[in-house]
Amino acid sequence: MRTVTLGVSSIEETQRQMAAAFSGENVGEFITFDTVELLWKVLTAKRWDILKAMTGQGEMTIREIARRVDRDVKAVHGDVQALLIGGVLDRADSGRVVFPYDAVHVDFTLSKAA
Repeated sequence: MRTVTLGVSSIEETQRQMAAAFSGENVGEFITFDTVELLWKVLTAKRWDILKAMTGQGEMTIREIARRVDRDVKAVHGDVQALLIGGVLDRADSGRVVFPYDAVHVDFTLSKAA
């Protein structure tokens, strides 16, 4: 089962993970954002619905995604484009959209304001 961790990570932490991966260490699969605010800007509630509908389902057309989330194709198209730009979804060779994971883990820490 492929699990992706969505989270917030500094550039330094991301570079550390990349260095570990390049040295052969299994660090898992990550999609990271610079801030929690950016994570929530990219992953709105309606876009979460898209991810839920696509998780573990393979390649899909935008029309199929819209049918599964019971939304207008044009609106889903806009959300899919945002998720593609954000690096959350991928475009398959077939032109369809894919979220190639079977599970999603979200990881970030909210700390006391400085």
